[in-house]
Amino acid sequence: MRTRYLLVALLAIPLVDAAFLVWVAGEIGAVSTIALVVLTGLVGMLLVRAEGRHAIHGLERKLARGQPPTSELLDGALLVAAGAFLLTPGLVTDTVGFLLAIPPTRYPIREAIKRYVVVPYIDRRTDGLASGVAWTGGFPGPDGGPGAAGSGGPGAGGSGGSSTTAGGANAESGAGSAGSGGQGDDVVDVNYSVDDNESQDRRT
Repeated sequence: MRTRYLLVALLAIPLVDAAFLVWVAGEIGAVSTIALVVLTGLVGMLLVRAEGRHAIHGLERKLARGQPPTSELLDGALLVAAGAFLLTPGLVTDTVGFLLAIPPTRYPIREAIKRYVVVPYIDRRTDGLASGVAWTGGFPGPDGGPGAAGSGGPGAGGSGGSSTTAGGANAESGAGSAGSGGQGDDVVDVNYSVDDNESQDRRT
């Protein structure tokens, strides 16, 4: 569905640009319109070149500090798109290219792409590590939710805690049986016997 809308937009932009050029040529003349298109294209390419150098310098600084250059990479991609729009003859495409090239309008576009495109994509690929909502309650179950009862995760109805208690009891009983059976030399059996007379004296 999104690809269909993108194709429609790509086909609509040249049609709108051509119609706008015809209207401008009727207002200021064909020669003036051609000169305006050439001038906006040249100025736009110089601007893209300068902003590209600035983005490369920012990328190098981020890499030198050991920081991820996410914003600089997005700036580079937007500047490439701006250059493509500015190379296309037309006033509408040149306007779009200028919007992607100048910093006051490119920065909001970059932040919107980062928030609504890049972060959701990374979240889907890394199970929420980009936005900090990763699963922290142990290993998730097969459906991506809490672990099943007895798996160590927080199962339904406190089954995680009961399984832990049962595991501890089994570990203690296993340790006791191992101590009595496997290490018989360390166990001392003491038999306490009480005479019948002594037991009767104590009762009286």
